[in-house]
Amino acid sequence: MGGRTTAAVAALLALAAVPMAAGPVGAVPARAATDATGYAFDPAARPVAAAPDPGGAAALAPGRTYRSTLTGRGPVWFRLDLDGTSNAYVSATAVPPADGEVAASDGVKVSVQDADGHACSYDTRLFGASRSPHPVTAWGARESGVKGRSVCRDAGTYYVAVERAGRATATTGTPRPWQLELTAATEPPLAEAGPTGAPGDWDSASPTPPAGAPKAREGGAGFAGAPLVGEGAWQTVVRPGQTVYYRVPVDWGQRLSAAAELGGTGERRGYAVDALELALYNPVRAHVADVGAGYDGTRKATALPPLPPVAHRNRYATRDAVAGMRFAGAYYLVVHLSERVADRFGTGPLPLTLRVGVDGTPGPGPGYAGRPTPGDAFRVVSRGGGGDDGVLRAVAVGGIGTGTLLLAVLGGWTLLARRRAGQLRASAQNPTA
Repeated sequence: MGGRTTAAVAALLALAAVPMAAGPVGAVPARAATDATGYAFDPAARPVAAAPDPGGAAALAPGRTYRSTLTGRGPVWFRLDLDGTSNAYVSATAVPPADGEVAASDGVKVSVQDADGHACSYDTRLFGASRSPHPVTAWGARESGVKGRSVCRDAGTYYVAVERAGRATATTGTPRPWQLELTAATEPPLAEAGPTGAPGDWDSASPTPPAGAPKAREGGAGFAGAPLVGEGAWQTVVRPGQTVYYRVPVDWGQRLSAAAELGGTGERRGYAVDALELALYNPVRAHVADVGAGYDGTRKATALPPLPPVAHRNRYATRDAVAGMRFAGAYYLVVHLSERVADRFGTGPLPLTLRVGVDGTPGPGPGYAGRPTPGDAFRVVSRGGGGDDGVLRAVAVGGIGTGTLLLAVLGGWTLLARRRAGQLRASAQNPTA
């Protein structure tokens, strides 16, 4: 009987390891096997050499994803060849070795410069107080229509510098390489001039997370493999040191909210600082907001700050949490559980629940004078009709399907553990010679 139970559980686990068949909408994108970093790079990513100086920089084509390496302490360089009207965005996800050590002030920096070395933008993302190695994503932009700016407006060659922040820039010796995933995108100008100031009249009250029992939905191990989720509660398990990704479609005029809940272990064994991190990135992987929570073995929850409805004019705000909500499309919820949780609570998985809200009626876009690159950027894609309702119905069906499988696997493990415990008790009561 024990052998048949073990075989059944093994079969369920094998099924769980097989990606679900891709549906028309809401299916998990093609997955790449995770490497030693624990991050699943886009399987379509093209290798690109990281140049030590701008003169040898390789071009990043908008609409494509690239993979490279960040070595040494100085910046590495890439190139963007841009027209004089589009806005251009680039992101760099730096992935340190999973067994490496990082300080709170370590991280990655991205800047975009024109041919004369004038800075168009810069961004720095750090590992923070958890000191847990995990993917960190910074972004840069060349915005051609920034009022009052005389640089970074013309067509021509622009350069992207990616470098480490913090301790790695000051230590002696050569630090271990970090892997890089890079993306580039362009946004056309508006057909007609719109407002050039951020809206100031949106409801900034904290939203109430959706209630109810969660559906099981396994998270992706990278941006490219992030499964689609809509409004509702979604549950998975997460281990110390693991980062999971989800995509949420948010249309023009809609407002996103999200909260993360980490289950308890049943006993307290100390405290882990910034154990749970929830971050939001927009469709070009630009940082919007992040929150963190410590962990003491009891259930903990944290929620993103109030976010405005998606609007083109949000870009004129000074706060990331407003400026980042500048276009429709797939937003990314990224959750990291610090590896330091394992020091006090063990390496076993903990239940993670995401509560996602998408409020408001989808509205028309701002009226672009052209198409972005990639072509489906900055809009909610719904294949086969049905609008957002079709997207979310597909998400619900996919969530129920994968949830049933996940619950079956967990149930199989529970059944096996109970039977083994019963067998041990029986052996103790009736020992054999």
